[in-house]
Amino acid sequence: MDNTHPRLQALIGRASVQAGTRPQALGLVYPCDALALDAARRILDSGMARPVLIGPAALIAAAADEAHVNVRDFELIDSGSAAPDAALRACTLARNGDVRVLMKGSLHTDELMAAVVNKETGLRGSSRISHAFLFDLPRYHKLLALADCVVNIAPDLKTKHDILGNAVALLQALGVSRPKVAIVAAVEVVNPSIPATLDAQALVDRARAGAWPGAIVEGPFGFDNAFSLEAARIKKIESHVPGDADLFIMPDLNAGNMLYKSFNYVGGGDCAGLVLGARVPIVLTSRADSLQSRMASVALAVLAAASG
Repeated sequence: MDNTHPRLQALIGRASVQAGTRPQALGLVYPCDALALDAARRILDSGMARPVLIGPAALIAAAADEAHVNVRDFELIDSGSAAPDAALRACTLARNGDVRVLMKGSLHTDELMAAVVNKETGLRGSSRISHAFLFDLPRYHKLLALADCVVNIAPDLKTKHDILGNAVALLQALGVSRPKVAIVAAVEVVNPSIPATLDAQALVDRARAGAWPGAIVEGPFGFDNAFSLEAARIKKIESHVPGDADLFIMPDLNAGNMLYKSFNYVGGGDCAGLVLGARVPIVLTSRADSLQSRMASVALAVLAAASG
């Protein structure tokens, strides 16, 4: 496994130690290809979680043969042959407490998330569902969270309130008791022509009123003066957040998604990602993700579930 991102590796180790001899059940939804079964084997071997395979037994068995994995090493819950059947069954298991984490297998993301957000049979919680990445960057001194880069396309103020709250709760579950939050926009001054700066001002006001106890929320910041203390000093920004932020709240999915990919492909970073705000943490994986990223995402989910 890649050892160039030691903070992610430490996250994996921490989850394995915490699991001890009683790892939590992780529902692997529709694991019907070799990549998903290989992930199941690696998760089992790590000790972080106990994968439960949810999907059509015949297809899972065929994928296990292709991956050279013994399917008898896992609990298997047979569902209908279609991916949405597995997603529905997984949500039922999660609602009943039979699995503590869900992880996407070989079904499409929208097939899993459609079941998760279903008002009658899904896993909606009290806040809006959102997503957060946790990055290990070579040029940053600690893990840095980014939200939301995946789920909410053009979040309004209410949605940003929940995105921020979900991400702060995750960081506090990881032991960051006073997370420093930068609300990022194109510029670091409030400009009525740039709605993201008005949202930033409103979020800062809510934080000062006690919306997120323990969190230090400031902004708006441009990316440069959120990431770099020197850039903030040059612009005479007085704040405890620049250069030491634990979380960036992005203005919309376009900005967030491009920054996350830039962190990975240009900045040499890697990340763990998690869907938040549902009744259980949910790991969404991509074929483009590194092995370390997939395993770190499971670690993040296991640690989040243990704190719930």
